[in-house]
Amino acid sequence: MKILVLVAHPNLEGSRINQRFAKELQSIENVTIHNLYEVYPDEKIDVAREQQLLLDHDRIVLQFPLYWYSSPSLLKKWQDEVLAYGFAYGSDGTKLHGKELLVAISTGGPNEAYQAGGYNNFTLSELLRPFQQTANLIGARYLPIYSVSSSFQLSDEQVEAGATAYAAHITREW
Repeated sequence: MKILVLVAHPNLEGSRINQRFAKELQSIENVTIHNLYEVYPDEKIDVAREQQLLLDHDRIVLQFPLYWYSSPSLLKKWQDEVLAYGFAYGSDGTKLHGKELLVAISTGGPNEAYQAGGYNNFTLSELLRPFQQTANLIGARYLPIYSVSSSFQLSDEQVEAGATAYAAHITREW
């Protein structure tokens, strides 16, 4: 299985979690790490290149920090441009059918903030429904999310354990 990890963090160098998680994946065979903010600092997306990357991989992982209950803006732009009608959806848009989609996020808030009655009122699963529906629309299988909460309070040991668990999660046979 070939796995494409789209890392969408506008300041990856300043992120303990997302930077460490991406680094953990570097030595894993058949995993391609694709840092969108590094590749597209001008936000001019090479749609053909991105679509070919999707075609070349079996599992697509969207790795990002949760920003305002969604993804950072470049990932949203990537979705708008790359997952085009006739490629990813529509009567002829079957190119991604049978692929797998997995969302991996980090949050600053604690787990209990993401539940009914919690600070954010909704679970992470509920907040990420647009990604699940994207998977449905493009004919991909939506896999269980991977999340790390309280990212600013984690010890170095917790970050390391999280990186190991993340690698196991995204490479797991579902």
